[in-house]
Amino acid sequence: MVADHNPKSNISFAGTFVSSAFAACTAEITSIPLDTAKVRLQLQKTAVAGDGVALPKYRGMLGTVGTIAREEGLTALWKGIVPGLHRQCLFGGLRVGLYEPVKTLYVGKDFVGDVPLTKKILAALTTGALAITVANPTDLVKVRLQAEGKLPPGVPRRYSGALNAYSTIIRQEGFGALWTGIGPNVARNAIINAAELASYDQVKQTILKIPGFTDNVVTHLLAGLGAGFFAVCFGSPVDVVKSRMMGDPSYKSTLDCFVKTLKNDGPLAFYKGFIPNFGRLGTWNVVMFLTLEQAKKFVRSIESS
Repeated sequence: MVADHNPKSNISFAGTFVSSAFAACTAEITSIPLDTAKVRLQLQKTAVAGDGVALPKYRGMLGTVGTIAREEGLTALWKGIVPGLHRQCLFGGLRVGLYEPVKTLYVGKDFVGDVPLTKKILAALTTGALAITVANPTDLVKVRLQAEGKLPPGVPRRYSGALNAYSTIIRQEGFGALWTGIGPNVARNAIINAAELASYDQVKQTILKIPGFTDNVVTHLLAGLGAGFFAVCFGSPVDVVKSRMMGDPSYKSTLDCFVKTLKNDGPLAFYKGFIPNFGRLGTWNVVMFLTLEQAKKFVRSIESS
């Protein structure tokens, strides 16, 4: 996700796409149990029972993971992994593969020197938005599968699997329904992509100025955690709206979902699942960056031979 500073070390678009898609899929497999917990927490609404407020079913990251595993089995924590991998192959590959060409477009091909931070953020916003526009159907199916909890006996599941979900949504809701939630999803992924990029670069640059630190695994790990934290801080509100719109088709628009969430659940609802979201994105970024660095080295060695 971060550009190589040595132009001679650059690899082809195809090489970058494959490297980033592989790294993103590896990170997805590692962190999807936390992502499932995050989605359940975000979709959970304040329930009123009589004169009081009923206790929520899911409480905290570990509590949510435990409840899902106990009621639905451990494999339920990996619900949505198939469309999740579909998403990462498209979104993960495109947002990283397009970053360098888009950044060059903004600064000009003859630009010399350090690229301004504002141009990096703008390039990351652009690639994040473009990539998720293509990958939105995979995100929708992933959320739908993750949102479905334990059902009463005799009640069939909405979808038997990822491919069935794609076809069912098209048949029952129309082809355009695959882009449900596209507004908040574009906003979320553009913001998170920019937050990850800027914070990763800045944290890494700061760490490398500390005596004893070098450009190695430890530095990448710390920078990846920083990227995950800032990404959640900036992206959590739109992430909640995106999950609710994709999990509940009754919302008329992004604004309708935002207003109803604010009115019914209060402003803190936009940071529901913050800890599991950070746990997920922190883990995701660390695994993603570490794998990406190694994958790019491998591809670079092949292309240069």
